[in-house]
Amino acid sequence: MLGIITFIVVFLIIVVVHEFGHFYFAKRAGILVREFSVGMGPKIFAHIGKDGTAYTVRILPLGGYVRLAGWGDDETEIKTGQPVSLTVNADGLVTRINLSERQLDMDSIPMNVTSFDLEDQLEIKGLVLGQEKVYPVFHDATIVEEDGTEVRIAPQDVQYQNASVWGKFMTNFAGPMNNFILGIATFILLIFMMGGSPDVSTNQVTVAENGALQAAGVQTGDRIRKVNDVAVSSYREIQEEISKQTQNATSAPAIKLLVEQDGQEKEITVTAKKEGKSFFVGVSPYLKTGIWDKIVGGFQMAGDRSLAIFNALKNIIFHFDIRQLGGPVAIYSASNQAASQGILTIISLLGLLSINLGIVNLLPIPALDGGKIVFNLIEAIRRKPLSKEVEMYITVAGAIFMIVLMIVVTWNDIMRVFF
Repeated sequence: MLGIITFIVVFLIIVVVHEFGHFYFAKRAGILVREFSVGMGPKIFAHIGKDGTAYTVRILPLGGYVRLAGWGDDETEIKTGQPVSLTVNADGLVTRINLSERQLDMDSIPMNVTSFDLEDQLEIKGLVLGQEKVYPVFHDATIVEEDGTEVRIAPQDVQYQNASVWGKFMTNFAGPMNNFILGIATFILLIFMMGGSPDVSTNQVTVAENGALQAAGVQTGDRIRKVNDVAVSSYREIQEEISKQTQNATSAPAIKLLVEQDGQEKEITVTAKKEGKSFFVGVSPYLKTGIWDKIVGGFQMAGDRSLAIFNALKNIIFHFDIRQLGGPVAIYSASNQAASQGILTIISLLGLLSINLGIVNLLPIPALDGGKIVFNLIEAIRRKPLSKEVEMYITVAGAIFMIVLMIVVTWNDIMRVFF
């Protein structure tokens, strides 16, 4: 159960932070955000703010989304002949169009729609008590969709397509950008909770409680000068030499160390302790504890994780193997393991997944943010956007590719994790 809760919380935070980036910069660009949803599926709460955005909470706590006017597949469908009810103000303008049978407006006008234009002409036409009538629609009118969700209509002037190229670029880039910000902030928090920033450039070490080194009398702050007569000047070199002795060991290896303690050097022999299927001596990098060191350490940790993700992507591109990819099932498995190892591991996973989502979303694949950014760059170069039809075909092709890939990856995850 703890693993499931960890998965939900981590996934929810990452996705909502990502979508908030789109939300914030869309509003700055003059694009109407029709809905900001936390969760997926049927809604359990909705409120229309003064900014015209419908803020909703939905029953499945798996991520969230934003609906931007004219962005992606955002569309409210009204069929010819469909019965609706109209709320009309004192000036004769329609302020609410109700398509839902779940919400009845006692003072509304019933109509069977014959045509409508809620983007340019802002009017709706249909049969009212057998007579055809045309009603002008208020620019900020709302529409109650068939599932009961009430959102603003999307006139042309507040649609995504009407924003500047820079506004559209930032709207698309802001989601991944927020994931990078979250990842960096998370790793800075992790460094503070750990008590300091690991310094792998020195041979000064931190000794684990109840580990083999502590049992041999080594203390935190001591320096390891040699490992099996090999001189070492950094933690990376210490780790490399110890790994040579423990990596393929079948029994507890004895490792000879030259340790400097309180200015005095002494030779000791440490017998590694077995934990699970591996052997450890109980050593980790020395921690730099200054506030600035911790902040810089958080940035460095985020940079190291980013570099590892880029290297993994490079391997996937040049040596493609579907088994290298992971989806929601793999994330759940990682969350389950992190939950069993404590809060520090959970926070580390949150930062890693956030940066991973940011990087992956910037890939120039249609249907991802990176694909939309490519469209923005093409528009900036051509000084006019691609036609809606061309952009739609490319985006649909990208979406189909992503769906097929996700199905394959999920199946691969299930076979890997559960079988």
